[in-house]
Amino acid sequence: MSDTEFCKNCEAELNLTDHYCPNCGQKTADDLTMGVLFNRTIGDFFSVDARFFRSFIPLMLKPGVLARRYVDGKRLKYLHPAQFYLFISVIFFFLFSMATRQQQMDFNNMLKKGFETEINDSISIRDLNISNEEAEEIKKVIANNKVVFGAPDLKQAQDQMQVVDSILTDTTEFKIFNLAANKAKLDSLIEINASHEEKLAIFGVNEKSDAFTRLMARQGLKFYERQGGGVLESFYDTIPISMFFLLPLFAMILKILYFRTGTFAHHMVFSFYYFTFMFMVLSFLAIINLIWEIPDWIDFLVVFSTLFYLLLSLWRFYQQHFIWTLIKGGILSFIYMTFVLPLSLVVMFLISFLIY
Repeated sequence: MSDTEFCKNCEAELNLTDHYCPNCGQKTADDLTMGVLFNRTIGDFFSVDARFFRSFIPLMLKPGVLARRYVDGKRLKYLHPAQFYLFISVIFFFLFSMATRQQQMDFNNMLKKGFETEINDSISIRDLNISNEEAEEIKKVIANNKVVFGAPDLKQAQDQMQVVDSILTDTTEFKIFNLAANKAKLDSLIEINASHEEKLAIFGVNEKSDAFTRLMARQGLKFYERQGGGVLESFYDTIPISMFFLLPLFAMILKILYFRTGTFAHHMVFSFYYFTFMFMVLSFLAIINLIWEIPDWIDFLVVFSTLFYLLLSLWRFYQQHFIWTLIKGGILSFIYMTFVLPLSLVVMFLISFLIY
């Protein structure tokens, strides 16, 4: 029995005259040689390369046309929109990490200097060693005298009263980002390599504390021990992951605005190509800034110009009147920039702190 009577790949039955498997398409006598190994690899590479350039030019020069062609069925000669997006996003985030390396170092140094600076202007009732009744009496005296501590006018006196009021009413022994009250105690515990539980107790955490409180305290302690080092990197690391949610949200808004036009998959195609264009532009800016730092206002103008690209893309892809395109483009930008992005940033900051 010949070993070519069954396909080596899918084990489907073959006729002796078959040169290719009718089930999976693999050659029936496709022995692995150096030629087979590298011929297929090089062929696939140049195939993707050709489709990349056939996709790159219309994407950059003809807003919305590439997405329209892909949705209309002209797909084989263009790079798949999701594949195109992933390829460009990998390049962009690599360049982004290089471009922001110095920024991350500067931010870490700034936090380190802040932690090294003694905080002496924040105390609590327990530090003053007075009762709540005595605190109220002090506040009454200050309120009756109006001008305190040599303040030359009523406005400054009122400002000082607010500060004093905040001091007298602060019953918090320790705040994660206000370390004056027990900074020395925490430093001493770190110095003697105290247990994790002993250090967490400074935050008021004990066996009765809920899981979320313990988690936040643990992350706050880590933030303090590292003197904030790496927190910005942690935030930047969440950006690629967040795009897997931001991009479908963008497509969802498009689906609402153009509910009579196409399926959700069509809106996803448009979104993939638009975000690919955005990452392409930002990649070019990152490369230029790595070689020669251009003024910030030029960066701003280039990024702002992508809004005009968006309008032209919407007009050509959805093929509606340009007035309607302006209205819907404005609504899309307003919703995304006012609600989606700010909320996403808050979530990203929270996640980056929790995984820090």
